[in-house]
Amino acid sequence: MRRLVVLAFLVASAYGCGLPTFPPVLSRVVAGEDVRPHSWPWQVSLQSDSSGRWRHVCGGTLISSDWVLTAAHCIKTPGHLTSHSDRYNYSVELGKHSLETSEEGSTARRAATIIPHEDYNIILSRNDIALIKLSSPVTFSDTLVPACVPDRSLVLPHGAPCYVTGWGRLSTSGPPADILQQALLPVVDHDTCSQPDWWSVLATDKMVCAGGDGITAGCNGDSGGPLNCQNPDGSWDVHGVVSFGSGQGCNVLQKPTVFTQVSSYIDWINNAMTNH
Repeated sequence: MRRLVVLAFLVASAYGCGLPTFPPVLSRVVAGEDVRPHSWPWQVSLQSDSSGRWRHVCGGTLISSDWVLTAAHCIKTPGHLTSHSDRYNYSVELGKHSLETSEEGSTARRAATIIPHEDYNIILSRNDIALIKLSSPVTFSDTLVPACVPDRSLVLPHGAPCYVTGWGRLSTSGPPADILQQALLPVVDHDTCSQPDWWSVLATDKMVCAGGDGITAGCNGDSGGPLNCQNPDGSWDVHGVVSFGSGQGCNVLQKPTVFTQVSSYIDWINNAMTNH
């Protein structure tokens, strides 16, 4: 049955997964734009204090009251989190619209447990997925709602209209965003994305490609964040986790943003959440 995997971990609440109190304003602009405040209430900012102050390093997605989905490459020394400082050197900012402003309805949690995929391959970006257990559960509200997860092994059709969200750079060499951004990225099917003049063998069937028009893409700082795709009932699934893009820049023709395909990892997510 649909979405039972993660719904089992949601606390009893009037807030259903994937249903924002303030629905996003969806447009077909070719570049990113400021979002309606709190219209993607599962979007989180993963922050590190490695520079001496907390700063945004990656995005992530709230999928239950105490679990966040992100990318393995966002986590320092994936697979080797053995010291106390490694495990607790991250803060998760939730319910944010502007990263520079103190906002009512936002909250922060430390990372209590970090679980990168055990078979993450940093060279080929395989299995680029991780889970973060928050130090304490959050209470769902108008500004804090979990995303739904898709059915196991569900593959999106070519051209499906999905949205990437994040505080990444506004252009390849531009500044990072202060206000959360959204951009329409239509899905590119695997047969197309794996063609030699696209991503070739780097694109696997456990990834989702989206975009590739040379205009709109995820960029540095969007890593770990969601590819949001709407269901017929109006709810939103997180179908992808931002994994990689072109080294030539953020907006390269036929080099769409590549996401880890969440539907390929439902069993892994369920097992990790159950055993921790």
